[in-house]
Amino acid sequence: MRNYLIVLLVAIPLVIVALPALLVKYAPSFAPTPKTANPQATPLAINAASQIPINVYRTATKTIETLPIESYIEGVVAAEMPAEFELEALKAQALAARTYIVRRLQEGAFNDVPKGAVVLDTVQHQAFIDDKQQRERWGEQYAWKSKKIQQAVLATAGEVLTYDGKPIDATFFSTSNGFTENADEYWAEKIPYLKSVPSPWDSESPRYLQKTTIPLADFEQKLGVRLDTPAMQGNGGRWYTVLSETTGKRVGKVRVGDKEFTGRELRERLGLNSTAFTMQLKSNGVEITTSGYGHGVGMSQWGANGMAKAGKSAEQIVKYFYQGVALENYGKMLKS
Repeated sequence: MRNYLIVLLVAIPLVIVALPALLVKYAPSFAPTPKTANPQATPLAINAASQIPINVYRTATKTIETLPIESYIEGVVAAEMPAEFELEALKAQALAARTYIVRRLQEGAFNDVPKGAVVLDTVQHQAFIDDKQQRERWGEQYAWKSKKIQQAVLATAGEVLTYDGKPIDATFFSTSNGFTENADEYWAEKIPYLKSVPSPWDSESPRYLQKTTIPLADFEQKLGVRLDTPAMQGNGGRWYTVLSETTGKRVGKVRVGDKEFTGRELRERLGLNSTAFTMQLKSNGVEITTSGYGHGVGMSQWGANGMAKAGKSAEQIVKYFYQGVALENYGKMLKS
């Protein structure tokens, strides 16, 4: 008995010392994990109520929908750029879209929208689709496409493009002909950050080269010309002549029959994809081959995607297509 008592007296202290260490070493897998702070949380994830509200006029329902600005930007990116594009291209699109609406808010001119709204949901301003429309458009691909666009918007939250401290006119378009266009060669105004730059990546776009045929009677009616023999003879035997070319390798001025047009005028009258075009008389009408899609000023979306594929960041993309711009937080710009 005495020997048992001696063993117990020695063993009990050892158990008391060793037990806590054993419990720590063999703690069960469901033990709580310490919480860590998220220093990179964005305004959209933390507090949507603190964001600037955007009153969007929904043209289909003729109602005004109010959204936090970053949710609005998600809807614009979803409508304006394929979610299949590279993440950095989507970020660049988010920067352009946010810059557009912040510039509009800063200028405060809303006479082109119904009372109470600040922007339309169409390409007259910038296209926008809500969550329901995204689900309908994307179907089974909704989850990953929505997540990718949210990621692009969150990564750029609060940032806009500025020139001399003011939000720029961040124009963009689908596809170039290999070059973007100087602003003053399409519109009347010369804008220092909207200059022609090469964009060779656009050749991957399905809209890079397209052909369309317009019946001769329609062509003549839309341009107010007659392609009869006297008119053609008066033009040296040629029924149309390109008189000048823009910096962006597009038609600057053109004579058709006995009339002159700017490239933009002819594009708009005939509904062409771009002002980079050639024409041929065919037995069934006028065959027109266009290169690119859109006005050509500012950021080419297919160019942005090509740059992203080549490893360029969103900041590098926007600073390439918008010359001399900076990235700034819009908060101070909209203070009353």
